[in-house]
Parts: sequence; C-alpha cells; structure tokens
Amino acid sequence: MRNPWADGPEYITQCPIQPGGSYTYRFTIEDQEGTLWWHAHSRWLRATVYGALIIRPPLSSPHYPFPVIPKREITLLLGEWWDRNPMDVLNLAQFTGAAPNISDAFTINGQPGDLYRCSSQETLRFLVGSGEIVLLRVINSALNQELFFGVANHKLTVVAADASYTKPFSTNVIMLGPGQTTDVLLTADQPPAHYYMAAHAYNSANAAFDNTTTTAILKYKDASCVTLLGKSQARAILAQLPGFNDTATAAAFTAQMKSPSKVEVPLEIDENLFFTVGLGLFNCTTPNTQRCQGPNGTRFTASINNVSFVFPKRNSIMQAYYQGTPAGVFTTDFPPTPPVTFDYTGNVSRGLWQPTRGTKAYKLKFNSKVQIILQDTSIVTTENHPMHLHGYEFYVVGTGVGNFNANTDTASFNLIDPPRRNTIGTPPGGWVAIRFVANNPGAWLMHCHIDSHIFWGLAMVFLVENGEGHLQSVQSPPLDLPQC
Repeated sequence: MRNPWADGPEYITQCPIQPGGSYTYRFTIEDQEGTLWWHAHSRWLRATVYGALIIRPPLSSPHYPFPVIPKREITLLLGEWWDRNPMDVLNLAQFTGAAPNISDAFTINGQPGDLYRCSSQETLRFLVGSGEIVLLRVINSALNQELFFGVANHKLTVVAADASYTKPFSTNVIMLGPGQTTDVLLTADQPPAHYYMAAHAYNSANAAFDNTTTTAILKYKDASCVTLLGKSQARAILAQLPGFNDTATAAAFTAQMKSPSKVEVPLEIDENLFFTVGLGLFNCTTPNTQRCQGPNGTRFTASINNVSFVFPKRNSIMQAYYQGTPAGVFTTDFPPTPPVTFDYTGNVSRGLWQPTRGTKAYKLKFNSKVQIILQDTSIVTTENHPMHLHGYEFYVVGTGVGNFNANTDTASFNLIDPPRRNTIGTPPGGWVAIRFVANNPGAWLMHCHIDSHIFWGLAMVFLVENGEGHLQSVQSPPLDLPQC
C-alpha cells in the first residue's frame, strides 16, 4: 500500500535494474495471506525468472479456515519452456510482426515430466501417505498460456485463489490463466499407486498453441514399483484433462468461485468504465515484407479501448508523475469508453481493426469507487484474456457471453459474496465486471497477463491520486531506485 516503488513493471513504476545492478524491494504485507508469486516484469525475462511468494496465516490465528486441515503442502509452479532463448523468440516476433513461436514444453517446478523425449529421468515425484490431506498451491507462471490442471483419479477442493479464500467447492480440474493462483485440498483416498499431476493448454483463441502435457507424479508411500528391464519403474495413472478448447469447462469452473461469506462490495459507483480488450492489426505501407509477417501482410497489435499501449523509454510513469514532469513520458487522456460503439463480439468492420498507439493513463480520485466492464472483442479472434491489475484486489461481480448490456446484465451481478481476485479472464466473446475502491495511490498497470499481448499493447495505467495526509499518500522513493 502507498508503495508503487516496490511493484516492479519496467518503465511504469521504475526503470529496469541494469545488468550488474541491484535493487531491494521493501514492502509491508497488509491483510493478505495465501499463495502469490514474484516474477521479472521486463520484456520476456519472466519466462524463467519467477518463484512462489507464500504468505502464511499470522501466529495469532495460525489455522487455515478450511473444512479440514492439511497434513502437508506442495507448491506447484506451472511454467513454459522454449528450446531457445525466450528473448530471441520475442525479438523475432517484434521484428516480423507475426505471432511469437509457441513454446516447446510446459513444466512443473521447472521439469517437463514423463511425456517429453528427454526429461523423464527428472520427473518430480511427491510422496503422500494414504489418507493424508494435502494442500496444493498451484501457480500459473507460464508466459503465454492458460492451463488446465488435474490429478489422476483425485477430486480437488478449491479453497483459495489469488491469495483470497473462497467458498470451498469440489472439482476434477482447475483452470488458471497466467498470473493466477489456486489453492486446492487433495485427499489421498485412492488405492496406493502412482498418479500423474498434469497440466495442458486451455486455448480459447483461433491461434496456434503448444499442445503438449507436463506431468509430475503423486506417489503413495506404500505403492509398489514395476520392474522393467531390470529398472524399477512405476507406471503412473494418466490424468483426464478437458479438451484444449473446452471453454464450457473453463467457464463453469470460474463461475463456482465465491467469497466464503458476505463481503463489502462498492455499491455507489463513482467511475463507471467500459474497456474493450482484444487484438488488432497494423496495416503496412508495403505488406508482406520481412517486417510485416502477420495475417495478410500486417503486424499484430492489441489494445484497450482502441489504444495500443507504448511503454515509455526514458523515464518511468511513476517517477515522471511524482516529479511533476509527465511531458514526453505519458498523457492522462485514456478514454473511459471505446471511441466508437460497435458490435464488439460480432462481425467487426476491418476499419476498426487498427488501433492508435499511445502512452495514456486514466486518473482516479483517492477512495473513488470504480467499476470496470472488460469486454472481449472478436477482432482477429475472441479470446480469454487474463486481465491483471497491479496494486489492487477487486471483486468479480458479473460475467456473461456476448456484448455487455447495462440495462439487463447489471441485475444479475453478485453483490453479496463475489470472489476477490487480482487477475480475471474475459470470457471469449464475452465480458466480465469488476469493482474496487481506489484506496492505493500511485501508478498501477492493468494488462493482459499473456505476455505476447503485453508487448503488442494490451495494457493501460491508472494514476490514483493521493488522498489527504501522509497515510493516504505515496511514500517517498527509495534511495536505491534504479536510475533511468
């Protein structure tokens, strides 16, 4: 809170840490417990620079508010692997304007698992005793892919998401967008054996994707091993995951998320924002050149409200804002609604496929009550965009298919026990509604957590103004903040 200097996205709250340099992130944890994570926020470095950040309950009340108390905890970071330097993959895509090459594997805690050609020797195995209850902390740290995750023959009870507790519910599979975390309880109640924990793509777009499956093994302590060619080897039981494009399962899973009890949702709204989110294409003056390898000789782009975000290069937005020197770094004219109203999820005229470029922020008064409708579009393709808001958690009060209609859809909002998240997907060809109180001053990035979409411009910045006095104002920047 009040400390955007510890947030991290390059050229938003700080300039990047230079090679050989260092910067210490100092921050106070306030009213949060559960599974979060940390990662690099500079170009595609987060492909390999990431880890779990687990906040345990305070010593004054050390127990989890779960129906049953877990015997052990296992943290699972789902990642994405390229056989070449991810920065080279990004640079090639930035040069050609085409979609980046898809990954070669997914990983669990850095290991691809048994179903790839060269990694089965290092497949992770997690030991459990029969009857034990295990807390799995699952984090989607993949760069560009939403993922289905499940454990063969085992039910999962969801108890938290994005470090907020949920009303427990049972499921065979969970779906996580990049940036999201989900905590589940698993009871080791099956015959002793080896069971695959597995993850593969949920692909909601009409686009190429990595169709491989990463695995780890849940091994019961008293499970026997089979001997093959003199080697002790256990045949693990395969996990049944949904089809790659099974949007119905993904939507049904997300719809079950609720807060454990009644929560305080903002009811009187001060800022009613409507954001279209989606892809686009920049036309080229000379199509089909080396720089224009996108569809029909164009370059891929992405935008919110028809503005394709351009990251500054000579100062961070937060520093320029704090210093009172925004000129040449950013402007504060981000549009609260799309410049043109159209059939967002229908057959969109090609004249609306090309956004404008800009480094635009939207100002919010301290403590203003904000509602944002995030509306997917069918430009290029409909898609589930996992939208992440820095500096805040928000309530997900509604979702639906097609174009949002304020007159009819608002009536169905859940204002009693909606889930609290920091990242939420726009249903493909649909919308999602979020609410929060702007009580954390600073410059906060909102972006799609699919990293290929960030560099195409699917981002914007909120500038939340200071309130009154020291406790409602941004802290002074630390002395070791990286130089621009």
